[in-house]
Amino acid sequence: MPNNIQKTLITLTSIIGFAALTSSAQAAGGDAEAGKTKFKSTCVTCHGSNAEGNVGPKLAGQPEAEIIRKLTEFRAGKQRGPMTFMMAPMAQGLTEEEVKNVAAYVSSL
Repeated sequence: MPNNIQKTLITLTSIIGFAALTSSAQAAGGDAEAGKTKFKSTCVTCHGSNAEGNVGPKLAGQPEAEIIRKLTEFRAGKQRGPMTFMMAPMAQGLTEEEVKNVAAYVSSL
């Protein structure tokens, strides 16, 4: 009997873990082409034409979820370092969808 309980717990844990990973991936999925357009009109001055960094840090190749997290924190006014005063107003001008799109684009570089 304990063996069946262990198998059930392992199965449930696996299902829950898979569901969490799947929903996280779906939540992050933005439109990279739309993100490119927004990035070119909003972010390029500080982060460079290919997100290679300039006044702002290099963003190219960072994971999509990480870019979403950072932009969401800036939108909320959370202090993320000395450049918060520049980034917060920029991020606050983005919709949630635009955040996801920009993140999809930047992570594709």
